Amino acid sequence: MNITVYLGAREGNEQIFRDTAAEIGKWIALAGYRLIYGGSEVGLMGVLANAVMENGGEVIGVEPQFFIDDGFLHEGITKTIPTETMAERRIKMMEMGDAYIALPGGIGTLDEISEVIVMAALGKHQKPCIIYNKNGYYDLLRGMFDRMADADFMTKEARAMITFAESLEDIKRAVGDL
Repeated sequence: MNITVYLGAREGNEQIFRDTAAEIGKWIALAGYRLIYGGSEVGLMGVLANAVMENGGEVIGVEPQFFIDDGFLHEGITKTIPTETMAERRIKMMEMGDAYIALPGGIGTLDEISEVIVMAALGKHQKPCIIYNKNGYYDLLRGMFDRMADADFMTKEARAMITFAESLEDIKRAVGDL
């Protein structure tokens, strides 16, 4: 199974963010899954990829050529798939994924997981869309999705496609690992 993970190219200012990325990376590797991610060595992206590799897992990075040219590519990963644009990267990562997880991150992370959620809501896939709300990081986003559904800008069915996980066990249940 390919687990596509979206997360920050920065580490954030709380140790729990780094710990969460390492926890997910270790689980992916030990479960025998393959990581699909943005390909960078920086921030939480590097923490995640390193945790997968340290635990014997396979890592596929999908990285726009301009990031590779700027020196952000993680040289130690199993395979790199270069793309021309961020849009091409999003599409490739979505095509390769069997489940999608958003960890703490910024606007890029929101952009990527939002596209996955939109495609699920449009009926283009039925794969798990998981937002890891560790330490309440995504509480406000959960509230916004609830508000969208309550105001009838999102169907209740589309809202139900988004899993807000509070623990690794929640994630395992959502991907069918428990």
